[in-house]
This record gives sequence, structure tokens and C-alpha cells, in this order.
Amino acid sequence: MNIFKDHMLRVGLLLAAFAIGATSIVVVTEEQTHDKIIDNERQTLLNAINAVIAQDSYNNEIITDTLLLPAQSELATKEATTVYRARNGNTPVAVALTAIAPNGYNGKIKLLVGIGYDGSLTGVRVINHKETPGLGDKIDAKKADWIFTFNGLSLTQPQQSRWKVKKDGGQFDQFTGATITPRAVVSAVKKSLLYFDSHRDELFALTETK
Repeated sequence: MNIFKDHMLRVGLLLAAFAIGATSIVVVTEEQTHDKIIDNERQTLLNAINAVIAQDSYNNEIITDTLLLPAQSELATKEATTVYRARNGNTPVAVALTAIAPNGYNGKIKLLVGIGYDGSLTGVRVINHKETPGLGDKIDAKKADWIFTFNGLSLTQPQQSRWKVKKDGGQFDQFTGATITPRAVVSAVKKSLLYFDSHRDELFALTETK
């Protein structure tokens, strides 16, 4: 009987040790995985920002130099978004802000728009869309180079009246069989420039915009 009790005790201790060991492994693995996920998310965000603002143009911690922007009708945002501010020393360089083209062919198109302090576009990227593959999806930098045509443009180059697709009398190319999509993006980018022009100082301020 004592032998049986001793055996059960040893088995119980082994099971307890195994449970403790397994739990420790899970905790350590979870901590390491969590840190890696955070690092990956940070790098993904930084890559997106650097796609619209040249990395060598600023020297601040752009991910932490931010402004929480409430929903803005001019940008067609329905909820608060984060503005990332690039600076070189104390000199403002550019911002990366979110804008929505609400009238895409298959719904809204989410954009990340980089605008230099001088009001010129430093870059535009499509963050999310549901446009038709092979047609409207040419707004995606991975599908075509159309989105790069915005680089360096502003409200004066071209003139505001030319901020349209060619079919509407503007300067921007439309896609064969898909005019609605580029028209929506051009309009959203122009509205982003107009918003920036009216709120430049607020966007670079150290306090949140109301």
C-alpha cells in the first residue's frame, strides 16, 4: 500500500513539474512572440510612412511625433486618425495623414498622403481598397506606377482646375475601362492638399487639433 502511495506521489510530482515547465515555456514564448509582433508592427508602420516621406529627409522619431486628428469632413474620415510629423531638428519637414476617397468604384479607398511643409506632395499610397483586379487596382503601387505621378505636385502645380482626370479636362491619366477609381483618388488627394493648406500650423503644433 505504501509502495502504491509512493508511486502515486512520484507521478503527481512529475505531473506538477511537467505542468510548471510547460507553463514557463508558454509564458517565455508568448513574451518573445509579443515583442516580435510589436517590432514587426512598428516596422510595417515605419515602412508605410517612409513610402510617402523620404527617410533621409527627417531625423526625429516620426512614429512618436504624432497628432491625433478628429474625424475631418475634408478628408472624409469618420473617426480619429493619426498624423505623423517629420522634422529635421526643429524644422518641420512633412506630414503623413490619412484620407479617404469615399466614391471608389467598389467603395471607399483609404490613402496615406505625404505632404511637405511647402505644400507639395512627398508621396501617396493606397492603404486599403476593393477596386476591380486588373482595372481599378492600378492605383496600388504594387500593380502599376500611376500613384507615383502625384510626387512633387501641389495646389499650384498643376493649377487647381487641372486636378482632374483627362476625361474631365484635367491632367491625370485614367485607366482603360476604369475612370471612376482614379477620379476618386485624384479628388481625395486634392482635398488633402487643401486641408493641409488651411491647417499647416495646426498640424505641426505640439498640441492636439480640436
